[in-house]
Amino acid sequence: MAPFARTMTWLETRVPPPLVMLCCAGVSWALAGWLPTWRLQNAGLLWCAIPVAVCGLALNLLPKLQFARAATTVNPLAPHRATQLVSSGLYRYSRNPMYLGQALLLLAWALLLQHPLALVGLVGFVAWVTRLQIVPEERVLSARFPAAFARLSARTRRWL
Repeated sequence: MAPFARTMTWLETRVPPPLVMLCCAGVSWALAGWLPTWRLQNAGLLWCAIPVAVCGLALNLLPKLQFARAATTVNPLAPHRATQLVSSGLYRYSRNPMYLGQALLLLAWALLLQHPLALVGLVGFVAWVTRLQIVPEERVLSARFPAAFARLSARTRRWL
């Protein structure tokens, strides 16, 4: 195995996604400040950021209530502790509504920054979370709940 592949495997489910989101928000902010002349200066973007952020917060918080009702772990660093697979509610539309919510929060942040380079943070978040969080989580859930996860995967997309 190549050294880079070993590093990537070691990173799987090791960094809390909210921390990844905050780091990506910092990257967006830094990139927006790097080329200030590219700033868009559009009040419409600011108004769009509000509903996007509200949706992002809802998608990040409501699934946690579903996990609590199902009495299963919400800890993204310990998918092996899942006691059952949540597949109702928001999980009928996305297998990862919490990560989708975090991505929407980054989109709202990019809209607030009014800078095209701020979208780099969003893209980086989606790439990181897909490769180092979602894929490993799905591997564990598929092993723990083979039939239920196969049904969920067949009917529900990973993101949207």
